[in-house]
Amino acid sequence: MVLQSPVKVQLLISSVDQDVRALTKKMKIETDAVIVNQCDRYGYREWSTESGRIRNFDMMERGVGLSRNTALLHAAADICLFSDEDIVLEKGYRDIVREAYKQRPDADMILFNVRVAPERRTYWNDRVKRVRFYNYGRYPAYSISGRLEALRRANVHFSLLYGGGARYSNGEDSLFLKDCLDAGLRIYAVPDCIGEEIPRESGGSTWFHGFTEKFFTDRGVLYHDLYGRLAGIFSLRFLLKKRKEMCREIPLWKAYRLMKKGIRSQKKGGKG
Repeated sequence: MVLQSPVKVQLLISSVDQDVRALTKKMKIETDAVIVNQCDRYGYREWSTESGRIRNFDMMERGVGLSRNTALLHAAADICLFSDEDIVLEKGYRDIVREAYKQRPDADMILFNVRVAPERRTYWNDRVKRVRFYNYGRYPAYSISGRLEALRRANVHFSLLYGGGARYSNGEDSLFLKDCLDAGLRIYAVPDCIGEEIPRESGGSTWFHGFTEKFFTDRGVLYHDLYGRLAGIFSLRFLLKKRKEMCREIPLWKAYRLMKKGIRSQKKGGKG
């Protein structure tokens, strides 16, 4: 009788200016991990812990998409789990991830719950469901896991135009999921929780600076790339749903004009 090896889970972490050894303890990492740290130097280190092997790539280039792609390039596991420096992982998360894939052998990717402050919450899975074109835009990168073989077969990667350190504010995670769906990957969202977001010591997000004109214009650019001809409809739906939170300083009608401006600029090749 041939015994199967346990499914190997590996974290792919994007960080900025971190003491990486301290970060592994703060995040409570229990598996192998690839950590790409954007800082003021280039370098590579690796070491073993009681829980797994840590590989640390230091790079001077900025951009969360670039750092996630670099981590994915160096991934070596059955299942990869994307994460960030401000996530503290649930004890036993490896077994939670393994069990979710065991129960769904047809899944190429699974999106998990991560607890965040109410004002930052964009999603919460209260049941198992398939992820489709109309609901993939809610999920952050730290919720995403995938079978490495399926991701490489689909030849997917994160956009270099969106997210912290890039031209446009955010959305690299949504575009990644879109590309995965377009490639035919089967994606599930499950109610299992694998961690919690802890506010950064520096305070706030690396990209979010309030609901400014740039926020809405960038969101329009993103919606063009996500939804194509339906970008205007999805923009209006987004604003109507979030108007109490987002339209306090910039009224809804102006926010919609700004999003339409972003859509038009992307139709012109990002020159508008």
